[in-house]
Amino acid sequence: MPTSLPDFTSWPTFPFEGDFRVRTVDPPVEQEPVRPGDDRETCAACHAPDRDYVWVADRWRVKSLGRPSGLPMVLILESRSHLDLGDLPNLLAAELGVMTVRLERAIRSLDGVARVHVNRWGDGAAHLHLWFLARPYGRLQLRGTFLALWDDILPPVDEAVWRANLGLIGAWLAEFGGRSMVDPPRIDWQTPAGLGDAVVTTEHSVGLEPANVEGADWEGTAAVPEPAGATVPLKDGTPDTTVA
Repeated sequence: MPTSLPDFTSWPTFPFEGDFRVRTVDPPVEQEPVRPGDDRETCAACHAPDRDYVWVADRWRVKSLGRPSGLPMVLILESRSHLDLGDLPNLLAAELGVMTVRLERAIRSLDGVARVHVNRWGDGAAHLHLWFLARPYGRLQLRGTFLALWDDILPPVDEAVWRANLGLIGAWLAEFGGRSMVDPPRIDWQTPAGLGDAVVTTEHSVGLEPANVEGADWEGTAAVPEPAGATVPLKDGTPDTTVA
């Protein structure tokens, strides 16, 4: 057993302080346990209805945690097919790259998001799922390895803002195919100063109408044109161009 703590406990990004001791390491087991969902018949993802998701398509789905957490946005990308990462056929493997970039861009376009961490842990549910965690802009203490821990530590973000952001994500993804399963964000339209104090609240989809993709193989590896709203410069000045 190590006699001293590792260096990362003194990093400014480490969420805890005080006295620590290293936990005793258990001996290895002779046989690995079955993961939740290894059997397709008991797989929660396979039996989850589309209404539980933010966005759905023929071969991919995106879901949230179902409630706000400490980070601006945490989303999970899942395959529809009951596969793990190493089981993906070439088509789905190629699409996974496209979907990873597309979802990262969608989350990074939200106000107050500086970076998006993409993680895959293989010891939880067997059904393929990738985590997307948004780091808040300016929160340098949250950079790096411990972002997932900070998500559990920080107070939840405002639920109204969180739901509006889910609507933006769903609309962004639906621009390329599939459909959003969440309500579009609500925008409060205010009259110009001096013309009264009336406020009109209306449903508005920020110009991202769902694309008509019936019969289209949008999830293939061919280049897909980005929507006009997706070509604006990002916070670092890099233009958001086509994801092929």
